[in-house]
Parts: sequence; C-alpha cells; structure tokens
Amino acid sequence: MKLLLHCCCAPCSVSCIGSLRAEQTEPHLFWYNPNIHPYTEYKSRKDCLNEFAKSEKLSLTAVDEYGLREFLNEIHSQNSDSISHPQRCKKCYRMRLEKTASFAKQEGFSAFSTTLLISPYQEHEEIKRSGEEAAEKYGVEFLYRDFRPLFREGQTNARAANMYMQKYCGCVFSEEERYSASH
Repeated sequence: MKLLLHCCCAPCSVSCIGSLRAEQTEPHLFWYNPNIHPYTEYKSRKDCLNEFAKSEKLSLTAVDEYGLREFLNEIHSQNSDSISHPQRCKKCYRMRLEKTASFAKQEGFSAFSTTLLISPYQEHEEIKRSGEEAAEKYGVEFLYRDFRPLFREGQTNARAANMYMQKYCGCVFSEEERYSASH
C-alpha cells in the first residue's frame, strides 16, 4: 500500500509510524497544519517533524504555508457558533484531511491516514468521519486506525528522543484555553 500520512507533529507520529511499519507499511509523511499558531509554534513543530523524518529515513512533503488567515477564515465561515470547540475542531479536521486526500489523489497514493488518530484529546469520531468524507470526495481510501492505545508510549519515546513537545493542540483558541485554565 502506498500510504500518505498526515502528521500534526513529530511526537504524535512516533507510535503511528511504528505501528504502520509493523504492518509492513512505510508511510510518506505529509505536513499541512494551517491551524497551528503562533508562527513560532508552527515553526517548532514543522522543524521537529523534519528532523524526525530525516532520522527515520522517511519521505516528507511539507505544504509550508503558515495558515493564520486561511484557518481563521474557515473557522469564522457560515456562522458565529463555528468558533465553539466542537465546531472549530470539525472544520479544522476537515480542512487538513481534505488537503491530505487531495494530495494523495494527485500524487497516486492508494490511501491516506492521520496521526490525529493517536490523541485521546481529539474528537476521534469526528476525525474518522472527516477522513471518510475526504476519501469519498477525492476517491482515495482513508486508512482508519485507532492509534490511541499507543499514545503514552509514543509520548514517552518522543521525550526520550528530546523532541519538541507542545502544550496544546495547536490552534490559537486551544492555546488560550490551555493557559487561561491554568490561572
């Protein structure tokens, strides 16, 4: 199988890639994350993924477009309720997985998946639904895996490898929620 793996960050990629390799699948990594803000956070995550891909001898395609305006336009489209947690996450997943599916189709991949499926903090069923919808739209298979049981092991391995470890999902809204909740 020729698999395109959307990667949100290197730490979330570690166990996903290990699991796929155990299935004899060598993924091609794909970076497209217009949701990650501020720019310094975006750059730290992208640079860490680049280093990880090199160390693991993995191919990586990076759509290196800092997407502040694109992300905010998408989140604010349609109605003011879209800024709420479930609605903004749904739009964010759709945005990233549609771009991944489109690229997979364009470049001849037989399937795509995402490292978002490893996080116990993400809306798992919504990620799955967004992946399946993108698959149908672009005519390429969405490879679903519930990587969540591998989350803690992956985080431990990422720390041991001295990877950059983020403190929030990536969007400016989650950053606000993370830091305002701690006060």
